[in-house]
Amino acid sequence: MCGIFGQWHRARQALAPAQVAAMAASLRHRGPDDEGVWQPQGRGVVLGNRRLSIIDIAGGHQPFVSDDGRVALVQNGEIFNYVELAEELRREGVQLRTGSDTEVLLRLYEREGIAFLRRLNGMFAIAIDDAREDAMYLVRDRIGVKPLYWCDDGRQVLFASEIKAMLPVLREQGVAPKLDLEAVHHYLTFNYVPPPWTVWQGVRHVMPGTWMKFTRGAGVQVQRWWDLSAQREQDHRFEDWSAEFMALLDDATRIRLRADVPWGAFLSGGVDSATIVGLMARHVREPVKTFCIGFADPRFDESVFAAQAAQRFGCDHTSEVAELNMLDRWPFVLRHLDQPHGDASFMPTLRVSELAAKHVKVVLTGDGGDELFAGYEKYADFFAQPGVAALPGEEFRRRYFDSISLFTPADKTALYQPAVARELASIDSYEVAARPWFEQAGHYDRVNQALYLDMQLLLSGNNLVKPDRMGMAVSIEARTPFLDWRVMEFAFRSRGATKLSAGGDKKHWYKRAAEPLIGHDLAYRKKQMFTVPVGEWFRHELHGWLAQTLRGSGLLQRLFRPEMVEHMLQEHRDGRANRTRELRALAALALWEGTAGDSA
Repeated sequence: MCGIFGQWHRARQALAPAQVAAMAASLRHRGPDDEGVWQPQGRGVVLGNRRLSIIDIAGGHQPFVSDDGRVALVQNGEIFNYVELAEELRREGVQLRTGSDTEVLLRLYEREGIAFLRRLNGMFAIAIDDAREDAMYLVRDRIGVKPLYWCDDGRQVLFASEIKAMLPVLREQGVAPKLDLEAVHHYLTFNYVPPPWTVWQGVRHVMPGTWMKFTRGAGVQVQRWWDLSAQREQDHRFEDWSAEFMALLDDATRIRLRADVPWGAFLSGGVDSATIVGLMARHVREPVKTFCIGFADPRFDESVFAAQAAQRFGCDHTSEVAELNMLDRWPFVLRHLDQPHGDASFMPTLRVSELAAKHVKVVLTGDGGDELFAGYEKYADFFAQPGVAALPGEEFRRRYFDSISLFTPADKTALYQPAVARELASIDSYEVAARPWFEQAGHYDRVNQALYLDMQLLLSGNNLVKPDRMGMAVSIEARTPFLDWRVMEFAFRSRGATKLSAGGDKKHWYKRAAEPLIGHDLAYRKKQMFTVPVGEWFRHELHGWLAQTLRGSGLLQRLFRPEMVEHMLQEHRDGRANRTRELRALAALALWEGTAGDSA
């Protein structure tokens, strides 16, 4: 796990040493153990790495450079099948000088070119400088577990694991990006800025499952190297489905235990984390170290279920009761996110990451299970609506999109200042951010269409940002067995009825398959969201703080009509409407402004 950063300049102009040092320093939390930079003279190229040492502590220094000095590579992440790939390379006569998974990447690229990506099972963002082609590649893993951003101002390309590494260089060079109003428009729809947009104009994600190739002669080439929608649904008997599912998830868990540092797991007591911990326990001799935070308020406390799971699997379990009100951590969270996010669960995720970081350097998590196997209540609620199953295709998609939207188009228009409303009048978040994904998933049944959209938007835009940024904020690595490519492809070969039953049972076959491992009580207990009661605080003890935060934001005043913001505040305080999510999103935008510097 690391932070990567760098530059590729069309006129071969080098970044100044101070600029390179500033980019590296901004990512120190992602890699406090080591730093390395590749900056060949006269090439206008920088590849940089801040390393959190996980595999081959002594030998894994990055960048890795080919013997002839013509290819250099850095990565953020882990390649979980590197052991098998290394053995294959050695059988073919390749000399490996280290036990690092990053050296395996370099040697595979030397032999196979960019096609080597399909061989990888891992979470990764990779940058490659190839002087043989006078090209730079930027690569992202299949579903976007690891982040990678880029910015092209026409002269140079900058890239980094976090946006904060690029902004100071751009500002110093006089090309600081401005706020992207379209991104804010989409933020108000989704409660996060959906990829490829970011809140800054011209700063974009390298999309999941995609590589980008920058050359001076041919410009920019973009290629999607993995496509989840290539799967086709199949009929299964439950017994066959269950055996394949548990075998795949078991192996995905096994290979994610490869590390040369202490590791553990987040354990909430929900079906996903309990299943992962149960599988971990099969492959280790020592008790699995597990971590949980609890709350004094039983409505939000899962610690009793986590303790139950920990006892079942003989874990070395650490649990702490945390203060429920964590809003004082919100600015810190947003500073690490680089963008506004209206999701309050980032704060408890930070808290459990801080707890785990006292004991381990790697954790396994249950992230991805809900999006793959229909674990959220919203799926049961939506498909229980009368007539949904019979809707024409386009009407169904729009109805689902509306059900997950924060502000409706009409609400946004009413909220915007007149000039902002005019500028954004022609932009429909459904058309530009959702429809393209729905079109890819048109061959799936209705449940899988909804899940596919959330895999591409919610997962990579918000839910995977959470364990990455909050873990990296305290220098621990989060690994996600559910997002092994084999499990993801299996999930989308499975019909929607295996995930959401006609009676609304979520994770329908998954829970049946996991029950022998985790027990009936854990498999079938009601899902509890990992969050805090922000809405109650906004109505009562924190209403004054909220009002002051919203009224004092210059950004909100420029974008939104103050009377509309006041109307939402009063509606919520008086109990006439529950505006928790809308107010939370606006508060996150206002607090993010305070962390973003003078370009917001």
